[in-house]
Amino acid sequence: MRAHEAGALHADGYGGPGWLAVPADVNTLVEPLWARTVRRGADGALEVGGVDVVRLAAEHGTPAYVVDEADLRARARGFVTAFDDAFADLCGGADVYYAGKAFLCTAVARWVAEEGMLLETCTGGELAVGLRAGVDPARMALHGNNKSDAEVERALAAGVGRVVVDSLPEVDRVADVAARLGVRAPVMVRVTVGVEAHTHSYIATAHEDQKFGVSLATGEAARAVAAVLARPELDLRGLHSHIGSQIFDVEGFEVAARRLVRLHATVQREHGVRLPEMDLGGGFGMAYTTQHRPMGPADLAAGMARVVRAACAGEGVEVPRISVEPGRAVVGPSTFTLYTAGTTKDVALDDGGTRRYVAVDGGMSDNVRTALYAADYSATLASRRSDAPPVLSRVVGKHCESGDVVVMDEFLPADLGHGDLVAVPGTGAYCRSLASQYNHVPRPPVVAVADGTSRVLVRRETEDDLLALDVG
Repeated sequence: MRAHEAGALHADGYGGPGWLAVPADVNTLVEPLWARTVRRGADGALEVGGVDVVRLAAEHGTPAYVVDEADLRARARGFVTAFDDAFADLCGGADVYYAGKAFLCTAVARWVAEEGMLLETCTGGELAVGLRAGVDPARMALHGNNKSDAEVERALAAGVGRVVVDSLPEVDRVADVAARLGVRAPVMVRVTVGVEAHTHSYIATAHEDQKFGVSLATGEAARAVAAVLARPELDLRGLHSHIGSQIFDVEGFEVAARRLVRLHATVQREHGVRLPEMDLGGGFGMAYTTQHRPMGPADLAAGMARVVRAACAGEGVEVPRISVEPGRAVVGPSTFTLYTAGTTKDVALDDGGTRRYVAVDGGMSDNVRTALYAADYSATLASRRSDAPPVLSRVVGKHCESGDVVVMDEFLPADLGHGDLVAVPGTGAYCRSLASQYNHVPRPPVVAVADGTSRVLVRRETEDDLLALDVG
């Protein structure tokens, strides 16, 4: 049985994964998988924010990413409130950064800022979006394992609140840029703490054999701290770690925090410097299918506060200002992708069974995560109600790849066919961010829905867009 969305591949054969149960009613929505305002209307079609998906498809076409604005804002507020409350007695509250890599556009940057979040960026492009959105640069951070001098210069010139140093050579590069600009750069050192989250190897980021951070085990992290303190152009704000993505408990954070606090205390003892901040990263999980049981923000915050309190008490140091960086858990559940079904076919399997294939008008160009991480998704017939029996189906795309799968296993009504709308929930994180123009398929729009109206946040690409950069 697959216990995790980024785990081993599905077993061969018909029956589907063990966690996928045959639904009593194929029209029922599994509530944790959908944004808060999604429901079936009287005619059986999905509604979001008071807008029927049939109307959305008519106005904006398919495929389309559909964002429930109220849901996204509520999740952002929920994280801010939960962590601020949980850490109020320890360090006066917590800072919650929105991890823009999950999905970023000017509207979303404004929304999360309005709900009290800070903004984490990883590249000059993400930084540009935040600046265009009017986010206060002092409430922004620049990450990245290979930041260019130009990206660092733009961030420091804008006045970002922190630059996260990812390697020993980067210390001097950031300091040299700061010297050239005549500023003192606020920096944090990203520490590889040796904790491997229970996740896919491509998205686990704190074990030793990967590209991020400076190693705690080899002493490189301590050397990086000393190097920062030796440069007067740098203001060392604290230590940073990130242990992975799609994490469902606080156990990994407990080990990471204990090790990070130990280094924090060592810096205080050996250098006489009390670092005012500490960032424990993000990676908080969300529900893509019924197998996932994510913790809510309040439970996460309370658990992490207990962890930090104990770790700091054990080292005899005051609790620094804590920050965390949720992205997926804020934007992921707020969005579903709306497709139109095309070809359906039943394919004979080696064990004598059959599998229904439902092809939609998008695919790996708008959601590569199934192919990239073996990620699981759910799906539903969105444009009507059906009385047909459920059939184990695989939702696939239109691209010229056998691995072009959107949903590996789902029970869909047997009468789903050409022209029906299909909705795949939980696509707000990393789907548009990782989208491509494979097979020269234009990327879908991002459409926000709230209070009975819809508006385009990111427009659909056109064939003119595809050809605009082709100067041949």
